[in-house]
Amino acid sequence: MSTDVRAIALSLISHTNAGKTTLARTLLGRDVGEVRDAAHVTTEATPYPLIDTAEGDTLLLWDTPGFGDSARLARRLAQQGNPIGWFLSQIWDRFRDQPFYLSQQAVRNVRDEADVVLYLVNAAEAPADAGYLAPELDVLAWIGRPVVVLLNQTGTPRPLAAEQADVQRWRMALGERAFVRDVLTLDAFARCWVQEIVLLRTLAASIVADKAAACQRLVAAWTSRRERQFAEAMAALATAIAGAACDSEALATPRLRDQLRTALRSVVAGEQVNVDRQRAAKALASRLDGRLRTSTERLIALHDLSGHAADAVRARIDAHLRTQAPLHTGKAAAVTGVVSGALSGLAADLAAGGLSLGAGTLLGALAGAAGGAGVARGVNKLRGHSETRLGWDDELLDSLVVSALLRYLAVAHFGRGRGEWAESEYPPFWRELVEEVLATRRPALAALWAQRPPAGDVTSASEEMLAANLRRLLADAAREVLQRLYPGAIGDATRG
Repeated sequence: MSTDVRAIALSLISHTNAGKTTLARTLLGRDVGEVRDAAHVTTEATPYPLIDTAEGDTLLLWDTPGFGDSARLARRLAQQGNPIGWFLSQIWDRFRDQPFYLSQQAVRNVRDEADVVLYLVNAAEAPADAGYLAPELDVLAWIGRPVVVLLNQTGTPRPLAAEQADVQRWRMALGERAFVRDVLTLDAFARCWVQEIVLLRTLAASIVADKAAACQRLVAAWTSRRERQFAEAMAALATAIAGAACDSEALATPRLRDQLRTALRSVVAGEQVNVDRQRAAKALASRLDGRLRTSTERLIALHDLSGHAADAVRARIDAHLRTQAPLHTGKAAAVTGVVSGALSGLAADLAAGGLSLGAGTLLGALAGAAGGAGVARGVNKLRGHSETRLGWDDELLDSLVVSALLRYLAVAHFGRGRGEWAESEYPPFWRELVEEVLATRRPALAALWAQRPPAGDVTSASEEMLAANLRRLLADAAREVLQRLYPGAIGDATRG
């Protein structure tokens, strides 16, 4: 074992009920402590290992009781020449004033354990309205440990300019305090892994010299863990899309001309649609839905989240199946044409945000379409076979790539402290950003889809090769998206 092996401790502290334990759960990837919307829920300081290195270093995260009556706390500390020592000796507070005693425990933890203090503030309120801020900063100044201020409760992810404005607002409010080393955004509900790495690199600059080497190893280990998580997430997404790209369904009716004639009769004369085509579309849709749900569940597991995404998706699917009436064949023809109408809802859904309402929207649209005209823009006759087969066209596959990146962003920003995973609407600027990043990659995507073997000739090797190529493209695009959301963070991460 190296002689410079060290344990490095971070103390998480804040005004009471500011979200310390929630953030601890997100960083640890597991449920610890108790979370309630009440003051002084955490009653004792507890250490949790964040990560270890092969050399034996350990990074500890201390969850501490919060500061309570901050003004009184600061006044009491100011009464003596040795304020911290005197304050911690006032043991009668344990029996007379429990909230005040808990504040003492928080101070004791920071004094005795912390290499760096992570001080959370509620970014949702104006600094001027945070009456606790000045006295708590006085307390932290007395303790004398380096402090990194974390902006919590920032709400849903916002454009970069809005987040930077918040950081600047709090920096100005905190003023010039030597012990405050930086102000960063790290919301317990919506942080992203690249923000965690920025935090670790920031605090590394405050670690004392004899622990510096250990800190660098710990930062590298954390970065490596997150990079593996990212790579596996891209693989999960690529596997699902590659499977859909190579999927097809044989039609009993061999000639396209007959299919078009049947569809035309269904529009003009209201005759029954092509039952076999409905069957094929439903089969494709069902398998696509399964792939999307499997990849989403994999993302959830990879990010140390819990929840029942599959159940939620199924519930929405059922709702669509129950309530969505079959698309009227005449309407389908009038709006989108005989061959391109039935799945326009699917295409619109994907283009508008890609499964923004979940995979259930997808299957619901497909089911409705299959019950209507029975022909679709999303499914086409595939090349290279004497038999007629249906499969997904390039436009739909492009849309799946958009939705995959949006789902990744949603999962990567979902803090475990929020509870079980539940998909929600994506911030509009995410979709705009993803579309912009992918716009320059459309030719590369087209080349990928062109690599698909003829329908019916697909092998596991060809599907895996397509997945591998798509994984590289997805990873490259996702990195560019993250780089634009968090400038500089990805470069820092890859250096770790």
